Amino acid sequence: MNKELEHSFVTNLEQNQNIVHKVCRIYTSDQDAHNDLFQEITIQLWKAYPKFRGDAKFSTWMYRVALNTAITLYRRSKRSLKTTDIDSINFKVKAEEYDDEVEQQLKLMYSAVKQLNDIEKALVFLYLEDKSYRDIAETMGISEVNARVKMNRVKTKLKKILNP
Repeated sequence: MNKELEHSFVTNLEQNQNIVHKVCRIYTSDQDAHNDLFQEITIQLWKAYPKFRGDAKFSTWMYRVALNTAITLYRRSKRSLKTTDIDSINFKVKAEEYDDEVEQQLKLMYSAVKQLNDIEKALVFLYLEDKSYRDIAETMGISEVNARVKMNRVKTKLKKILNP
């Protein structure tokens, strides 16, 4: 691939990498799994980047690839990740250190979210990212009405988990 494409990808990834960290946070339970999933999502983003046409914002496309990668890996492997060797990718991304302590006040909510199924987790994640129902629907590949209905059901389910 050409250097211009690589530079564009690295710049976009660096500016939006917190999206990937957040996806990793809801689909993993320890730092090693988080790092493995982050690496795999980055590789899948890189592989798909030449097909990114810019029809949607980069961040919307990134959410979709990251969530699909996380869901696919965890469904297929039942929490045992198979990853691609990052040495085959020859660019370097300046990684921000991810500090788990920063989000301690969300620990209870994350605990509840981890009890949801993969699709429900994705909905909650996008909702907590302040995405509109239109954006959620576009990212998830469902109708806006379906996104609203599913989100209301998830909210009810979370209330029951948090207040048994």
